[in-house]
Amino acid sequence: MPKISILIVDDHTIVREGLKALLNTQSDMEVVAEAQDGEEALRLVTKSAPDVVLMDVAMPRMNGLTATRRILRAAPTTRVLVISSYHDAECVGDFLRAGAAGYLPKETAATHLPEAVRQVRRGQSFLPPSLARQFNESNQRQAHLGSSELTPRENQVLKILVTGLRNTEVAQELGLSIKTIEKHRQSIMNKLNLHDIARLTRYAISKGLVETTLPAPFLS
Repeated sequence: MPKISILIVDDHTIVREGLKALLNTQSDMEVVAEAQDGEEALRLVTKSAPDVVLMDVAMPRMNGLTATRRILRAAPTTRVLVISSYHDAECVGDFLRAGAAGYLPKETAATHLPEAVRQVRRGQSFLPPSLARQFNESNQRQAHLGSSELTPRENQVLKILVTGLRNTEVAQELGLSIKTIEKHRQSIMNKLNLHDIARLTRYAISKGLVETTLPAPFLS
């Protein structure tokens, strides 16, 4: 039986090496290519046609969400399994809606990765129980609260907020009052149920609203 061919996509060499070492212990799997960003991953998918792509979220040039959408358009039979340290319910939902077959927190990779790869290769979906529970609870909250879509102005405010500017600086940038910015900020947090800048930043990255070249404290 042919081995499951795998493309690893992550901008950190040490992570790619760790995942490759883990997968190489599996007799039914083979890492056929590695990519450090979404653009390179898209090129390699068309070249090597892997069965499964292990996709990171935050990467330079093209983030994981955009890469997932484009890869699945270019290679519909390829399965995308997201493996990332970003795993709030909003981010998970974005990837599942984009067509990802599963989502795995990096800290559980040593335990769950081989089975997750096999499962998505079989055409099934994969979410570890804790993540599935978090995702379902988030969906229930959103159904109760109603639409969580941000307005164009809220998206504009969010894009500037996550760069680290203070409310006064955001107000100056947009030509609005500080009070208006504070109201927009509170509305954004309430709609998304995300109440700190780090989580808002991960949301903005997953939506492609900002580049991933933000200061390290916002991405940790």
